[in-house]
Amino acid sequence: MYVEQIMTMLGLSDLQFALAVIGLLILISVAFLNFKYSRARRKAKEALFSSDERIAREPTFGPGFADADSAEPNLGFAQSDMVAAPDKFVIDPRIDCVITLRFDQGISGAEILEEIQSWSDLQAPAKAKWICEGLKTNHEAGDEWEELNPEATYSELQLAIQLASRRGAIGVLELSDFCSRAQALADTLGSQIDMPSVNTMLEHAKELDAMAAESDIQLSINVLFDEPCPWGNFDALMRLRGFRLARNGRQYEFYSNGRLIFNSADLDPNQPVKQITLLLEVPLVAHEERAFERMLGEGVEIAQAAHGRIVDDNGINLSEGAVISIRQHLDVLYANLEKSGISAGSSAASRLFS
Repeated sequence: MYVEQIMTMLGLSDLQFALAVIGLLILISVAFLNFKYSRARRKAKEALFSSDERIAREPTFGPGFADADSAEPNLGFAQSDMVAAPDKFVIDPRIDCVITLRFDQGISGAEILEEIQSWSDLQAPAKAKWICEGLKTNHEAGDEWEELNPEATYSELQLAIQLASRRGAIGVLELSDFCSRAQALADTLGSQIDMPSVNTMLEHAKELDAMAAESDIQLSINVLFDEPCPWGNFDALMRLRGFRLARNGRQYEFYSNGRLIFNSADLDPNQPVKQITLLLEVPLVAHEERAFERMLGEGVEIAQAAHGRIVDDNGINLSEGAVISIRQHLDVLYANLEKSGISAGSSAASRLFS
């Protein structure tokens, strides 16, 4: 009776009323499901956050050597960051676009630094590094360009940006932006400016990038053990051979004259060692270090001491013919680097191959 009164008040037929009730029930069901799923998502998010916190607190290690890619000594593009370039660089016309500013009167380093302090937003941090050096007023023959000192006075200024690196050649927008800033600085300081052509520098950047791509070689030596070597025994052997455990606790490094020569791929300190791979980034180590011969020699010594053998990526013993082939390729590579004016292990090479 009550329902009929409502239908009469609303002017609804039986069909219209039935449809209205069904619609209301659907709305209630949707609201209930939304509440249920929202609560479930909130709980899942809280559980995930708790899990992330636990993982962040616990030390972790990289994959074991059994999971790592093994390879025979080969020629290929280097991928690791075995040797880090220094934070401070010296301008080098072989790999930099260099712009020179000359002042009629000496200008203080503090004034110059104040004008270029905003250059930290230069749109080339990923691919290029820019550098600024000054030549002091009343400098004597033999005086070198130096990093700007606020207390000093300078008669000339050099601005430079790196033209290429492992990330590729500098782009036209990056280089144009740098040149525009240098021109604006010259106008502000009232100096003469000597600026190379942007197109010329872009061509040079492409040539550098092509040369680097051909020369960016990483060699590897694999030592496969007949039986897994306990970590403690392996660590003692590596230290005896002159290796140092890297800061990450997963790699061993071999130094000569204070410079990193080669290192190992990642190891798992919680597992016995089944195989070790030694890695050499050829352009970053001077030819005089005989890095490949020393790395091969260390591989042989490790294999003999821990009952292992030097193998290729298929687990087959490395042949003398393969070693001879690598030596021949290295001779060509070193010769090409010397011909380009960027010898292996030089500061220019460290920057170009970084």
